[in-house]
Amino acid sequence: MAKVTLKDVAAAAGVGAATVERALNGRGNVLPETAEKIFIAAKRLGYRMPLAGTRHGLVRIEVVLLRPETYFYSRLNRAFERIAALLDKDIQIQRTFAREDDPADFSRHIANPQARRSALIVVAPDHPDVVGSVRKAASGGIPVVQIMTRPALELPYVGIDNEAAGRTAAFYMARMQANISGTFVALCHSGAYENHKARIRGFSNYLLDHANPSHRFVEVMFDEDDEMKTIELLTSAFARYTDIAGLYSAGGDNAAIATVLRRYRQRPVFWVGHELSDATRAYLKEDLMTIVLDQAPEVQARRAIDLTLKRLGLIDTDIDPDPVRFLTITAEGL
Repeated sequence: MAKVTLKDVAAAAGVGAATVERALNGRGNVLPETAEKIFIAAKRLGYRMPLAGTRHGLVRIEVVLLRPETYFYSRLNRAFERIAALLDKDIQIQRTFAREDDPADFSRHIANPQARRSALIVVAPDHPDVVGSVRKAASGGIPVVQIMTRPALELPYVGIDNEAAGRTAAFYMARMQANISGTFVALCHSGAYENHKARIRGFSNYLLDHANPSHRFVEVMFDEDDEMKTIELLTSAFARYTDIAGLYSAGGDNAAIATVLRRYRQRPVFWVGHELSDATRAYLKEDLMTIVLDQAPEVQARRAIDLTLKRLGLIDTDIDPDPVRFLTITAEGL
């Protein structure tokens, strides 16, 4: 195979050889968009480039996340941070935290980024303006990957099968309490995310498909991750339904749930929740929580980056197209 030359890279990028030399050696006077195109062409051709010196961040992947104070997103953020430290210095991962309670602002950021982006990885609320801006970004020619939730079904997605997670929660709850009569309730952040809706849909559908006359799924509550709201909603539910036997928290405030369940220790509740953390690990050991479904955010972050790099043409490895497998954890598995 013939050795790839500077002229080959120039031809692939549609620029002159002198421009390629300046871009790859970090000599300046090259537009960022042109430098990115040259870098990607060189990578695709297998051209042996000089070590990155002043040449940093030619390819900029923006990752838009939410709520850094929550355990899941802090794990996801740390995972992207670790991956970024291991990448070529020519590839920059820019992590941005958007406001989920302001769809207009979220949409503006997606449509009008503060800096040039080569690709976008995004956790997108299921709001028409937000989803429209994500689709518009994709139509602009850059790779767009949805992570954790998938409001735009036609765009690439990395994450668990959320409907399967809900069905799994119902499977264990119904099967392990087959001889116990009672009501089931569910709690999640809000209806703003397709992943939460899919979990509740899966939970409900499983109970309908495997109907047990001893079980009734009676209510879904939305707590918006507000501790006081969670306590009020759940306390009110215990007052309305004196036979609560199962609780599925598809995405809510686990600490507040634990506070309420401790008050009703005399009424054992089969609690299935999400994300293995120090807190949920303690709830499992305390026999307060029964099962944790963990989304493996580290795997999601790695696969999202790999898929993005492949769509940019920077790697040529097969990316698993199947959903990321979630982990089912009990106290015995800790």
